[in-house]
Amino acid sequence: MSDTPFGFGLSPEEPEDGDEGKKKDPQSGGGQGPASPFGFGGLPGAGGFGGPGGPGADNPLAAMFGSLNPNDLGAAFQQLGQMLSYEGGPVNWDMAKQIARQTVSQGTSDGTKDASVGPTERTAVEDAVRLADLWLDDATSLPSGAGSAVAWSRAEWVEATLPAWKELVDPVAERVGAAMGDVLPEEMQAMAGPLIGMMRSMGGAMFGSQIGQAVGVLAGEVVGSTDIGLPLGPAGRAALLPVNIEAFGKDLGVAKDEVRLYLALREAAHQRLFAHVPWLRSHLFGAVEGYARGIKVDTAKLEDVVGQFDPQNPEQLQDALQQGMFQPEDTPEQKAALARLETALALVEGWVDAVVHAAAKPRLTSADALRETLRRRRATGGPAEQTFATLIGLELRPRRLRDASRLWASLTDARGVDGRDALWAHPDMLPTASDLDDPDGFVHREHMDFSELDKMLGEAASGGLDEKPNLKKDDDGTDSKGDDTE
Repeated sequence: MSDTPFGFGLSPEEPEDGDEGKKKDPQSGGGQGPASPFGFGGLPGAGGFGGPGGPGADNPLAAMFGSLNPNDLGAAFQQLGQMLSYEGGPVNWDMAKQIARQTVSQGTSDGTKDASVGPTERTAVEDAVRLADLWLDDATSLPSGAGSAVAWSRAEWVEATLPAWKELVDPVAERVGAAMGDVLPEEMQAMAGPLIGMMRSMGGAMFGSQIGQAVGVLAGEVVGSTDIGLPLGPAGRAALLPVNIEAFGKDLGVAKDEVRLYLALREAAHQRLFAHVPWLRSHLFGAVEGYARGIKVDTAKLEDVVGQFDPQNPEQLQDALQQGMFQPEDTPEQKAALARLETALALVEGWVDAVVHAAAKPRLTSADALRETLRRRRATGGPAEQTFATLIGLELRPRRLRDASRLWASLTDARGVDGRDALWAHPDMLPTASDLDDPDGFVHREHMDFSELDKMLGEAASGGLDEKPNLKKDDDGTDSKGDDTE
């Protein structure tokens, strides 16, 4: 995955050239040469802008198109037209989808190619999710949340998750799009309407290119629809990717059926949480949007990049972009938004880790090994960290995930499964970032029962409030009437 947030270059490989995405000749502008800053680096047969003395050194347009194979010239102009004519939102999602599909078709770095899912694999996934749900009944009070189970190819994962990516990324893209228009001096903006429109079209293509590449790479890593702790797929549909599960378990020395079942447990646990905690999805996506609102664009750097652009030296532009243009505001509000997002994601992943371990430990001999493998995967920069770092400059801290898992396990020991899961009744009942630093203090603290408060407010609104209920709940989940013991 690219380290450049919202970089311009397309993938250096073109998967639809009939050669399964083989490397282009470096002299033809693919693979080894610097990517074209406006996304032409991945065009079939496209040359780079050309360095000093290279083809078309005195003519940027000739350098851009002069080395094109005549059969590919139409494709070049088609993509150029797509970039400049785009009039949609802040991200060109059609381009993002196209590039994601192209990235998927190239295969992963280990040589694994995408493949359609056959009936045998679909049946195996359905059976694994069904069994996982039975096991989870003993580990959590939340009922099943998966109305169906599906087996996806990587391409199907891209198609199914793009609506969620749109919701996550558009807030950041809107800020950057506005900043690109602000690069011009104020006195020129009124006269530069067409230019600003073109810049925003290019900005939409820029976002679409980078997001498409990021999502395409991620499709080669994830094993389900909830790997990054967010519900990316359709509600109530547990999804696993057989080709990625095969790659995940390849060198683990664990039976394939056990690997599939353990990952099905994780997917089914996520589905229970998102299905039966109705406020959770909006809470998580709202936290991402709140963090995005605090991101500022370094307009000075953006202005320098645009003003110093030299078609004969695209390396300078690429270097400038690799330094990044997005910085979080160093304000209390932005720090709070970051803590809220990281803590919420950590709590989701920590709960799933604790619940799955409780369900798998008595039944799977490889439960400990698979748990540790997934933990190491997160700690070394798994899909969640890479994707958020690329798309919105956010890096999740694995330490929080481990702390959250320990806290949920302690809550299970102290309050039981029902008492632990009751904390999901209201966002204000959940642990905070400081609680993750002091799990014992949180476990033994008394907590308000917000479900009773909501009931009281509802009765007051309907005129049926007769008495003020006690807002304290005992460990067994029953209301206490004047009893101060826990």
